[in-house]
Amino acid sequence: MAQHNLSNVVAFEIMRTVKKKRFWIGMLAMPLMIVVIFALVIFDNSHAKSTQRAQKNAHFTFEYFDQSNLIDTNIVAKLKGHTAASIQDGIASVKSGKVDAFFSYPAHPSKTATTIYGKDKGVFENGKYSSVAIVILQTSVQEKIGSAELSAIERGGIKSTTITYKEGVVAGGINALIPSMLFLVVFYIIIILLGNQMLTSTLDEKENRVTEMILTTINPTNLILGKVVSLFTLGVLQMVIFALPFIVGYSFFKSELHLPNIDFSHLVFDPQQMTLGALMLLGGFALFTGTLVALGAAMPTAKDAGPIFGGLITMIFIPFYAFSLIASSPNALIVRIFSYFPYSAPVTGMLRNGFGTLPLWQGIIVIIELWVLSAIVLRLAVRLFRYGSIEYSRKLSIREIFSA
Repeated sequence: MAQHNLSNVVAFEIMRTVKKKRFWIGMLAMPLMIVVIFALVIFDNSHAKSTQRAQKNAHFTFEYFDQSNLIDTNIVAKLKGHTAASIQDGIASVKSGKVDAFFSYPAHPSKTATTIYGKDKGVFENGKYSSVAIVILQTSVQEKIGSAELSAIERGGIKSTTITYKEGVVAGGINALIPSMLFLVVFYIIIILLGNQMLTSTLDEKENRVTEMILTTINPTNLILGKVVSLFTLGVLQMVIFALPFIVGYSFFKSELHLPNIDFSHLVFDPQQMTLGALMLLGGFALFTGTLVALGAAMPTAKDAGPIFGGLITMIFIPFYAFSLIASSPNALIVRIFSYFPYSAPVTGMLRNGFGTLPLWQGIIVIIELWVLSAIVLRLAVRLFRYGSIEYSRKLSIREIFSA
């Protein structure tokens, strides 16, 4: 009898679940979305490969100054490079925008690093300067090998240092990437730690049947705004608590914990990147908070809101399916879609901002989009809570709310 009852329970629960539309919507929506994303990534990758093939015949402009007397002028001429009068003149040409790059070859390239100066094209694209400079040097010495130094160069024993400029000022490079990426880390931590609380901030009152009493003493708009402000405050508090052990450990117990000695003086806090990152963090947090509060106001229980909640949380990880394209091909179709779709825009925007591939005008568009949509969603959350606060048995219809 017990075995028979167990099989009945299992069959009943399975059939009850698979008959619900929201089960299939939640089950199929994400796989279909991933399939579409994979298709776009494959398309963009094939387009990127064709672009790379086309770029093999396209050369950036450069000058060089050779103190080693090893560089073959014929090789440089084929690449349409020119000799600079001096190191200072070559650097000035890059700063002014006259050329894209300048290569300063030392007297002994196998012992002293070759210094490369170039226009800042983003963390990943800047690597092309050093690649070309080293290839020129290696190709030049292949027919001159006759000493240990030349043999070392031919085998790849070359060091290089790259310095890039943005609008005539030294760009931060990887040292500017780390501070700007902190905004993305903060965003993930806050959403993951407080996401469920954002959802249940309005559901708790509904499930406890106390919303009627609450609404007799406070305006719904003030109630929702108060919840959003409190969630933001909790997010800041959560970040402080989360960071405090690391700060204390690094400041007072670095040797005992065997922590690496990090020189923070080399970090570059680019004003534009830091401002864009902060505004996208706040806008993304406001959008997700408002959306989850609105979801809680529209749904009768947390169980009903679960599938949609899972989909929203998944959206902040979706951009990493196209991470390589976001880093190296910011104009790819899938990257443009992720940059402007509201629920992937915060992550994609902060990634591109850190990599230096987000132009100021695009960053402004993303920020305006996030803040405007946040205001709309918060307004919708207030309306949903006003009409759905005493709806305990079914989820609200948006059509019903706007026709009320």
